Amino acid sequence: MCGKFTAMYSYGEVHAFESFFTKSDTEREAEKDQEVTFRVMNLLPVHVWDHETQQRRVIAMRWGYPDRSNWQKPDLIHARSETIDEKPSFRTSFLDGQRGIVFVKTFNEAPDIPGPTIQHTITPDTNMSAVAMLWRKFDVGAAVPLLACVMVTVPANELIRGLPTDRMPAFIDPADAKKWTGEEPATVDELKAMLKTVEGVKWRMTKEERATTAKRRKPTVSDPGGLF
Repeated sequence: MCGKFTAMYSYGEVHAFESFFTKSDTEREAEKDQEVTFRVMNLLPVHVWDHETQQRRVIAMRWGYPDRSNWQKPDLIHARSETIDEKPSFRTSFLDGQRGIVFVKTFNEAPDIPGPTIQHTITPDTNMSAVAMLWRKFDVGAAVPLLACVMVTVPANELIRGLPTDRMPAFIDPADAKKWTGEEPATVDELKAMLKTVEGVKWRMTKEERATTAKRRKPTVSDPGGLF
């Protein structure tokens, strides 16, 4: 299941949702955007609708709800779309509008097989993709509450099932972005209908090569470098 993706550094800024989907790579390069890799426990730039101020905001939130015994460890990092309105951990966030979006360029998947994790990078055939997120505020006994988020997932499409793995991120259609974040009203049925598997796409999937570690030399009097 997805535990890593890339986005652009400047996506922490508030823009019209439409610009994320239409801006070309050339335009992003001209603006000197920097690609950033986000992993579980990183702070993600989550686009939300602030119901109190009635405006869009981008809030840094930790990827991973805290473990009950130790808030510094992650517990839940994914929320299944099929039960998002039933599970106690997610129901309140989903129904109360604590829904957000993270804009990504690529995301990673790994086969659900025993052994070392073999990461594969999937590049969608769009300029930008909007991943559906849920978020909550947790009182962890620190000076300020912890804002944490989880990624919403759906059944994997044909490409990703071939790894094999059975889940993938839920991508929000550009036309639904305002409803998903709560900027525009939507019913529960409408919201759940947005969370669907994306099929019939021309995505690219490439295997990530594992970094090789140079073999440590045996130190000798003439070559003490092997000591370090």
